[in-house]
Amino acid sequence: MGAEVEKLQTKARQQAANLLRIQQDEVIFTSGGTEGNNLAIKGIAFEYKRRGNHIITTEIEHPSVYETCKALEEFGFKVTFLPVNQEGVVEIEQVKAAITDDTILLSMMAVNNETGSLQPIHEVGYLLKHYQKVMFHVDAVQALGKVPLHLQEANIDLCTLSGHKIHGLKGTGVLYKKQGVRLFPLFHGGNQEQGIRPGTENVDGNIAFVRALRLVKEKEEEARQHLRDLQTALLQGLEKIEAVHINSSIHGAPHIINFSVVGINSETVIHAMYEAGFIISTQSACSSKVNDTSRVLVAYGLPDEIAKTGLRVSLSHQTTLKEIEQFITTLSDIITKLKTILR
Repeated sequence: MGAEVEKLQTKARQQAANLLRIQQDEVIFTSGGTEGNNLAIKGIAFEYKRRGNHIITTEIEHPSVYETCKALEEFGFKVTFLPVNQEGVVEIEQVKAAITDDTILLSMMAVNNETGSLQPIHEVGYLLKHYQKVMFHVDAVQALGKVPLHLQEANIDLCTLSGHKIHGLKGTGVLYKKQGVRLFPLFHGGNQEQGIRPGTENVDGNIAFVRALRLVKEKEEEARQHLRDLQTALLQGLEKIEAVHINSSIHGAPHIINFSVVGINSETVIHAMYEAGFIISTQSACSSKVNDTSRVLVAYGLPDEIAKTGLRVSLSHQTTLKEIEQFITTLSDIITKLKTILR
């Protein structure tokens, strides 16, 4: 029975490798984005600490990257948190200027989870070809299936992917580990996942992840244009609502739109929209209960009244233009009612 399960696991790994255009032994199954990011960053830091102790990341990373880098500072690592411009993008020249002889890792997200801003991943990968000692880790959790990313062409050494962002099961994911890259494991035990991620395999979850990956890859190009149409319609509708300040750029990823309703608490808007049948959020699920102020929007240089009231709308290929129109009408009506109440 165990041999039969092993065949299923191997087949899932082969299919994941084919879909991602990588080698089979470059697929490490994980429990999702947080584990993948921790494994990549801590794994490189502790494995290559004799080479240097400097890590570069950005001010707008997901908590699973940002807090991991903060934790490594307590172990003596030096971390540079790069700033972003008003569109939430890191400048290539700042990346180049931050690299030192002690730099061993650059970790950067492909798509910001709050605003949808796109980072210049391919340009950074090209730059790092001139710095062979620096490993390149990309958090592509929000990019998978929506924004093109070619792992080998972008010179990426490690890349984090998560199942639930592509309509798969929660608690599933993959860490791409380029051949030749070594990682110090977070856990020690058996030899599962090349000894890098020991423990009993979640075979059902891994198969489900690959199934979801195949389905999203089949629709990728068609879905991308559909999402762009939705993004355009949503931004045009939001621009017509006087109290709304749009925080996302038209040049960002098409499936995440961030905006603030000035003068109204974000949770109040969320609950009112939920009662009307629309589910939106603030920040990421990892940090929404911790602090009202968005660290990401502060990094954009936005004032507190906007950074504290940021709202995130997430779209998928299943969202329709009619739903966007209904959303805009409902939001406008709710803002008018709330302003009347709060007046």
